[in-house]
Amino acid sequence: MARHGRDWRCRFSVTSVFIGTMADAVLVDLRRMLSCSNSEHNLEMPLIKFANMNQRDAFAIEVRDFGKSYGEFSAVSNLGFAVRTGEIVGLVGANGAGKTSTLRAITGILRPTTGTIRIDGFDIEKEPVAAKRQFAYIPDTIHPYDLLTVTEHLHFVALAYHVENAETKYAALLDELELADKKDKLASSLSRGMLQKLSLACAFLREPRAIILDEPLTGLDPRGIRNIKESIRRRATAGTAFLLSSHLLVLVEALCDQVLILHRGQKVAFGSLEEIRNLATVHTNATLEDVFFAITEKANVLPPGANVP
Repeated sequence: MARHGRDWRCRFSVTSVFIGTMADAVLVDLRRMLSCSNSEHNLEMPLIKFANMNQRDAFAIEVRDFGKSYGEFSAVSNLGFAVRTGEIVGLVGANGAGKTSTLRAITGILRPTTGTIRIDGFDIEKEPVAAKRQFAYIPDTIHPYDLLTVTEHLHFVALAYHVENAETKYAALLDELELADKKDKLASSLSRGMLQKLSLACAFLREPRAIILDEPLTGLDPRGIRNIKESIRRRATAGTAFLLSSHLLVLVEALCDQVLILHRGQKVAFGSLEEIRNLATVHTNATLEDVFFAITEKANVLPPGANVP
């Protein structure tokens, strides 16, 4: 991948960055990983092993009694839920409901005020490196490395996370996400939808235990939306857990096994669509949109902290 007479790996000047277009909040020393030796380019990342890595937990993501406060303001309180292996859970709520604080705490970006969060059994506060190796996170705002091509992004992630047979996986991912004709394009030249596909490719390449997505369909055209939905379903069937936050209730209804509704920092519903229909006492053919408004409007007339009956 030499360009302009120099190996592309020598273009990094910073010592550490977020692994990050899909920002896993894992800091990686680029001088170790992307060395520019004049002799041999030995870029294999040392594999970090953990004693109980093979002891798979029943829950890919487990949140217990989570609370997050900013000064006197309580953004989230007493939140508990879990995402099982192969399950797709949708996180929905109005602006300010606590979704962003929840996602950032799960990914280790924010420290919980109260409660515990575990990824595949690893406590995100006590075992942050082990926990963060188990998931990939794609935020709603993507920050790619502008001077890397699509393929170089994949190569970078493969090195950082010690992905085996990575180059064999590149072609399949590029075809699956319709990026093959963009593989040599710089990230700075890609459209918003193509950047979204690139972020998903980097997350999928790692084959993590869980994938956390914030508005995953931003910028995608109808064909891209259909393909991404199929890609998510296929990986969930293979055992990957997904936590998906979106304001597109039609997407959540079509894709998710369980739905978590937050309102004013409280969990007001969690379960299958059928279960939360019963909670909302709406007709059996009610859409998720109908259910969402029925539950949140009922919650509006209750005092803060009270549970929806």
